[in-house]
Amino acid sequence: MFNGLIPVIVLTSLLRPTVAEGAPDTDGASLAFARYVANVQHAVSWSPETIEIDAFLPKLQKRGHLRAIRRLNSAGNADYQVLEIAGDRTVRQQVIERYLTAQMTAAELPAASIAMTPANYEFRYQGAVRAGDTVAYVFQIKPRKKRIGLISGELWLDAETGAAVRQSGRLVKSPSLFVKSIGTIRETVLSGGVAQKLLTHLSVDTRLVGLADLTVTESPLR
Repeated sequence: MFNGLIPVIVLTSLLRPTVAEGAPDTDGASLAFARYVANVQHAVSWSPETIEIDAFLPKLQKRGHLRAIRRLNSAGNADYQVLEIAGDRTVRQQVIERYLTAQMTAAELPAASIAMTPANYEFRYQGAVRAGDTVAYVFQIKPRKKRIGLISGELWLDAETGAAVRQSGRLVKSPSLFVKSIGTIRETVLSGGVAQKLLTHLSVDTRLVGLADLTVTESPLR
């Protein structure tokens, strides 16, 4: 039902960021982009980690929730230890379980084929934004090919480290006949330049149950 790349950054704040004042910092943006490209293959990965999924079907006014510990086994596949599962059965089966299945399927794709790199995407610098005390450089991203797992939208890079702090857009190709479109926002929470949490929001227009909203929170197991 869903493609698991994304998989996708949940928005921690719905406030529109303020555009940084002054002339475009193209030198700073170029340096941040170079740092990003040098490290993009080293995706954020924790094992074990906690994962929480909140799903909502607006048309049916039904919700579901899952909290689990995810570990990678010796084969590199994910095993889940469910700590809590609640809510409507339809949401659990048609949304949450399908999302987890899609995550496992996506993990089998070659990482290089869906990585947000110059090999797969065109990048166009748009300017800098200020979100709180930090500054990020915004790049418009456009896939070079229409392929499952790729999105068209924006990429925000931390001005100091070049780390991707926000990715947003829509998948350019539906991963399933049962899905019309998928919109995604993925936000990485940094502390000292190190990723501490991944927040992902998916808005999925399905043919079976209408619109499905998912919020996925991932963080190292503490």
